[in-house]
Amino acid sequence: MKAYYHLPGLFEFYEFYRIFLPFFYSHREYFYDWCEIGSIYGAPKDCLWGGGRTGSGEAEPSDVAALMREYSISARLTFSNSLLREEHLSDKKCHALCALFEKNGPVRNGVIICSDLLLGHLREKYPDLYFVSSTTKVLTDFEQLKNELSREEFLFAVPDFRLNKAFDRLNTLPQDMKQKVEFLCNECCWFDCPERKECYENVSRKNLGEDCPDHVCASPFAERGYRFSDAMENPGFIGMEDIRKRYMPCGFSHFKIEGRGLGSAVLLEFLLYYMTKPEHQLKVREEIYLDSTLDLF
Repeated sequence: MKAYYHLPGLFEFYEFYRIFLPFFYSHREYFYDWCEIGSIYGAPKDCLWGGGRTGSGEAEPSDVAALMREYSISARLTFSNSLLREEHLSDKKCHALCALFEKNGPVRNGVIICSDLLLGHLREKYPDLYFVSSTTKVLTDFEQLKNELSREEFLFAVPDFRLNKAFDRLNTLPQDMKQKVEFLCNECCWFDCPERKECYENVSRKNLGEDCPDHVCASPFAERGYRFSDAMENPGFIGMEDIRKRYMPCGFSHFKIEGRGLGSAVLLEFLLYYMTKPEHQLKVREEIYLDSTLDLF
């Protein structure tokens, strides 16, 4: 059984992946043989359908598509805006992205989605894409998650990270549903946050171009920003050993790493921790850090 990681920054970290991917596949012995790259997800900046984070990716879509095609990696467009209306469905930029990635080589590409309105539209227009139910739906109730997993429209569903350790209920899922669960591993958000959905809706408004104030995070630790060490202390954190020794034996295979809004240096730390054998981590770090074309910070 393999663990499949779904990695951040399809457009945001294109330059990083342009260096990392050939190294990963040419030195596969440096990395755990029980894990693979399942997909890379993201969205360009100024993307109307974008959600989760305000997009910052500036890479050319054709270059991104070519890189994913070269390594047969599934690309996922993060179109998880939750506030879309009928008039937004005609956006030319987003349609061009869907058309580009729908027919892009040997593996299927997908869309991470929140809006059922957009889901219906894209299923009709781009039948060869697959769809992932976004964590921005904030599915904290287990019955909600089961209902989402039962929907044939979705190949995967990402529950809210606060369900990550609900093993008494997760283990009751049939195997076909377990293979659709995609756990968000490294969330740093306050575990007791009552406003997670409002935070995502604020991002959706900004991506729609609405003039609205920033969401004020209620977390008592908000001023610290994202720190991987803090994420590791989160009650919902899923570590590498958790994946190998607890989730995989129970039949779960898919794990999402967040980080589109973070720098390449932090992304590298995620890949070292989750995918790289300890005795080879320095070699991988040096290979990436010493590449003069990368701006890691």
